[in-house]
Amino acid sequence: MNNSKRFHMSIRSVFVTWFLIAGSAFAQNAAPGDSKQLWQLLDYVAVDYSGAVADGVVISEAEYAEMLDFTMNAGTQLQSLPEHESKQNIASKIAELRAAVLQKHAANDVAHLAQQANALLITAYPFRVAPGTVPDLVRGQSLYAVQCASCHGTEGKGDGPLAEKLEPKPIAFTDAERARTRSIMALYQVISQGVEGTSMVSFNSLPEEDRWALAFYIGTFSYDESMREQGKQLWDSNDGQAKNLFTDLTALTTITEAALADTTQENTARPLMAYLRANPAVVEANKPVGLALSRLRLAESLAAVRAGDRDRATRLSLSAYLDGFEPLEPVVATRDSALMIAVERAMLNYRSAVAKGTVDDAEAAAAELEQLFSQVDGLLQEAKTDPTTTFIGALTILLREGVEALLIVIGMITFLKKTDKPDALRHVHRGWISALIAGVLTWVVATYLIGISGANREVTEGVGSLLAAVVLLSVGLWMHQKSSAGKWQDYLKGKLSAAVSSRSAWALFALAFIAVYREVFETVLFYSALAADGNSGALIAGFLTAVLLLVVIAWILLRTTARMPLEMFFSFTSILVMILAVILTGKGVSALQEAGWIGVNLIAAPRIEWLGLYPTLETFASQAVVTLIAVGYFSFDWIKTSNKEIKT
Repeated sequence: MNNSKRFHMSIRSVFVTWFLIAGSAFAQNAAPGDSKQLWQLLDYVAVDYSGAVADGVVISEAEYAEMLDFTMNAGTQLQSLPEHESKQNIASKIAELRAAVLQKHAANDVAHLAQQANALLITAYPFRVAPGTVPDLVRGQSLYAVQCASCHGTEGKGDGPLAEKLEPKPIAFTDAERARTRSIMALYQVISQGVEGTSMVSFNSLPEEDRWALAFYIGTFSYDESMREQGKQLWDSNDGQAKNLFTDLTALTTITEAALADTTQENTARPLMAYLRANPAVVEANKPVGLALSRLRLAESLAAVRAGDRDRATRLSLSAYLDGFEPLEPVVATRDSALMIAVERAMLNYRSAVAKGTVDDAEAAAAELEQLFSQVDGLLQEAKTDPTTTFIGALTILLREGVEALLIVIGMITFLKKTDKPDALRHVHRGWISALIAGVLTWVVATYLIGISGANREVTEGVGSLLAAVVLLSVGLWMHQKSSAGKWQDYLKGKLSAAVSSRSAWALFALAFIAVYREVFETVLFYSALAADGNSGALIAGFLTAVLLLVVIAWILLRTTARMPLEMFFSFTSILVMILAVILTGKGVSALQEAGWIGVNLIAAPRIEWLGLYPTLETFASQAVVTLIAVGYFSFDWIKTSNKEIKT
């Protein structure tokens, strides 16, 4: 094989490996512990094979026997893992690796096969491959001095005071050739699990962040300061090539210097790795956000669709929306609501195509999304929203969310007053007041402490909506049953003569809290987006105007419902809460679809957000079920009442 073909094959295999490993960060199922051990076994082959064979000749019988043993055990250990659709592919790759070892292939070829097997393994049986936060190398240095220096030496040369007594000898971390084929992830695995048959024990008792700090610090020993300085210059250069390669910590922890040299150049890979391993914070700072992340995940998802991996494609498509676009949604909605709805619809369309596994449809949906992303890009690059738009946005958002909550809370208050249960009102008031306080805390957390992820937002909205819908459905059915004055008087004499029980009190509190908090939660996120434009005066004015209007609406509702005859109130309210239950069901299912909890099947139907109508089979089906329950119960009750009247 000529050098050009080998070079291009290396690039392809490295990128396939890299993308597969990176994609495991989105896996939803925990990996069995044995998959970590198998990963480590294959990594040993990738790193140590060069010490066993050179130019097709065995240079160390002991090392070569170990490679044969490792590759044989790898195949055996794979069989102990749970069944998975990719298991046979992993087995084939391990068999290919063993054949390469038996035939004494070149070290680079064996290393690539081992890395490809590990990439498939970690995708099928995922586990964490990168730290959750930027590792602290100062902490790693102090841990190394206490835990490792006695064997490996203060400078990592394998010459610690205990080294002479150990067999085999401790690894010299300064060995550039060995370090060239070892990733930070591999170092972390050794630190966590130890090495059987050696003096290297497991340090799994250390916190995870300490083990990552140790791994990163150890990974710096084979480089010097001049290399790091050269790497910094490469990183800061204007061509942006280096930054395109390292978009998150997963890329840094999983790639080796040798693999990086295949994608760039030898004289670039070494200094770049020297700088980034010593300064992982710059990689985290380079992490794509917003539309850049959406585009990256969409491209990876499309690649997975073409490869026939629907599960991974779905996970990546969810990340494209939840991690990339969804945090921008409030800003886009306040500036161009039609564009936001178009992006959401296109996202659902893409996920639907992925679920069906149709490559052509997925590519067409991805192309549509790219066009919409370009429009969003232009929208976000425009000047900040003018004060008038901010005022209208703040007014309409709070008014829209507030009216929905008011209908429920006012209905509860009027109901309790009409049933002569004023002592129960405090539970309702505690519920909505607690929801407002929780909303303020949510704003503090989202603004000053942590960001609320897109998935958490959608799940909160979805679960809250469905809980409220279930409660409203049951309340509406019950109220309809008591809608005649005679039935209500009988009920008062029998059931409500006693004080409100603790269970009923919690039900009243929970309904008031859920009804208000889900609206406050949505308002907080939209207001945070509006505040970013800086028109604080217009924002406050819109907020205060909306509050004033809500007070007026609340007063009108209280006065109107208070004057209604008891029978009319119950009939009207039961129908109203049923309609709200249908609306909240649609909104809840839609939110859970966006969070990836429920599948997506698009249908030709209108999207009317304020009615909870969305063009998917799942939302329409769920609303149809709630509607049928309500209509069926109303019809049954009407027939039963009519029959009784005829008999009398």
